[in-house]
Amino acid sequence: MNASEPSAPEPTPEEDAALRRLYADFDTENLLPLWTQLGDLMPMHPKPSARAHVWSWKTLYPLAQRAGDLVPVGRGGERRAIALANPGLGGRPFATPTLWAAIQYLGPQETAPEHRHTQNAFRFVVEGEGVWTVVDGDPVAMRRGDFLLTPGWHFHSHHNTTDRPMAWIDGLDIPFAHYTDSTFFEFGADEVTDRSTPSASRSERLWAYPGLRPLSALGSLPNSPIAAYRWEHTDRALDEQLALEDEGHAVTVEPGHAAVRYTNPTTGGDVMPTIRAEFHRLRAGAETTTRREVGSSVFQVFSGEGALVLDGVEHRMAQGDLAVVPSWTALKIQAESRFDLFRFSDTPIFDGLHQARVTVGEDTE
Repeated sequence: MNASEPSAPEPTPEEDAALRRLYADFDTENLLPLWTQLGDLMPMHPKPSARAHVWSWKTLYPLAQRAGDLVPVGRGGERRAIALANPGLGGRPFATPTLWAAIQYLGPQETAPEHRHTQNAFRFVVEGEGVWTVVDGDPVAMRRGDFLLTPGWHFHSHHNTTDRPMAWIDGLDIPFAHYTDSTFFEFGADEVTDRSTPSASRSERLWAYPGLRPLSALGSLPNSPIAAYRWEHTDRALDEQLALEDEGHAVTVEPGHAAVRYTNPTTGGDVMPTIRAEFHRLRAGAETTTRREVGSSVFQVFSGEGALVLDGVEHRMAQGDLAVVPSWTALKIQAESRFDLFRFSDTPIFDGLHQARVTVGEDTE
């Protein structure tokens, strides 16, 4: 309490006894008074229970391999996916209060059966190839650097056409859907519905041309219709930003820091209503300005070495490593070599609620 504010008088014994009876009656009726909860319910700035945390790919991948030897894929478990459980969230399989992240592992010649769910999902491939995901009957190749969408309530399955295992990361809005009691799930076919292996999916053939869209589909869609955002396009876009910076053009978000956002070509907005996805490339030796933002995010290192400094604590990271950045955590990225990072976040939720907020600078609170 501020010293200039008047203090409340001490209650008399009669008043104290009456207050105790009042609080006991509140408990009986499952009531809680705001005046005893205000600091927890309305803090001066976000106080996330999720913790900043890093998972090493060198640890995750061997564990996924062991699961591949011991745990079959099929009805019941559905997917051999191992969720990142944030140490601040009480053992729940959530990376943040709104985001789910996991390493999924599919063995040689294995098939993950078809299903669909209302949760929005994507896949990002940090290494390997040879798996096709089939989304509503459309076969989509999965290769290193590709960002692949499975929006809510789309049937999907996976099959590995090779004699080598493959792993990737899954990102979903499972915690958000779980919290809002809005989840539905439905089994599909036991096998994939199309085992062909085209180099480009039908969705890419129709939609994946810069600045162009088919006249047969001019309406706005809640999710991007592009099933796969290919690495060669992402890589070229980032390289060209840095090349233009070298030529004296102010096109990067910060010196030595190129970045792109994956977008829905029918709206210009995010690829899905609850998930934002971006790719960041830093030159060797570059670092970002410290920033805080409402909402949480997950980073995965695609290549290179560097560090994420989270609330002043440096976390060194290399290829495949994953880091969780809780809401309002101070974040700075430092690159030792050229540092490529994939990022996904829950920012569209807070944009929609008009609660998004960002501050930039070392001393922001």
